Amino acid sequence: MFAENLKFSLNATVPVFLMMVFGYICKKIGLLDDHTTAKLNKFTFTATLPALLFEDLSSADFLAVWDTKFVLFCISATLLSVCAAVLYSLLHKDKAERGEIIQASYRSSAAVLGIAFVKNIYGEAAMAALMIAGTVPLYNIIAVTALSATSPKEKSGGRKKLILDTLKGIVTNPIILGIAVGMAWSLLRIPQPVILAKSVSYLGNMATPLSLIALGASFKASEAKSKVRVTLGICFMKLILFCAVFLPIAIHIGFRGEKLIAILVMLGSATTGSCFVMAKNFGHKGAITAFAVMLTTLSSAFTLTAWLFILKTLNYI
Repeated sequence: MFAENLKFSLNATVPVFLMMVFGYICKKIGLLDDHTTAKLNKFTFTATLPALLFEDLSSADFLAVWDTKFVLFCISATLLSVCAAVLYSLLHKDKAERGEIIQASYRSSAAVLGIAFVKNIYGEAAMAALMIAGTVPLYNIIAVTALSATSPKEKSGGRKKLILDTLKGIVTNPIILGIAVGMAWSLLRIPQPVILAKSVSYLGNMATPLSLIALGASFKASEAKSKVRVTLGICFMKLILFCAVFLPIAIHIGFRGEKLIAILVMLGSATTGSCFVMAKNFGHKGAITAFAVMLTTLSSAFTLTAWLFILKTLNYI
């Protein structure tokens, strides 16, 4: 079991890391420049990531597998994780970087990794879909709020304008719109013509590789060197602390099997690459986010395997 889980985790995470390395190499040899990378980030944020989320959520049957207690637990654990991330960010002197710290500390690659991870073990991903429905919209709303409130872009008009701009950013956020339309499509059971399904699939399939290539191309080692300490703290919270706190609670409540795996992915998977895309679109440098995504992606192959081994040994999955 340990060897199989290690093999799966490496297969899930190493290709992701290699795509980021590929983007970094492309920048170094001149295949990508700063202008092209910025446009690539914008395209991913406004087109391919929303398409991916719509594709995943519109095909899930939420009514058939709905579990209120499970969804409420996912939401509660996420909110408490955000509170911990906010407290940790206050230790950082640069206020403009606190939004990046908050987002990178709590936000998992649930939509991208969650379904694949649970389906690989159990053959279906209904609970992962429920977890996504409960947490991914929350992930994005909080991220937009934190990144907008701490944006280094010059603000004018005072607190009222900031609140209005933040609300506008939430309502018009392409990722949130993709989630909302996907959930509505599923709940209303609207059929998908083959032409629409294939077109959305083409866009969705581009989301992960493009976002990772752009992330790698935007990564600046000189900026990351000064962010090692804060990023190590993010990595510890993201991959170890939240799991150590919330998994025992989930087990005590009675969650087992597929639900427990979905919770594990929510709590302990790597910081999602879309964090970097969102950070850049709100005017942040993205150095902390890029470093956090790369470090948590590399480390999660081992931490997720360790958590799986513990849960399996204790017969909870």
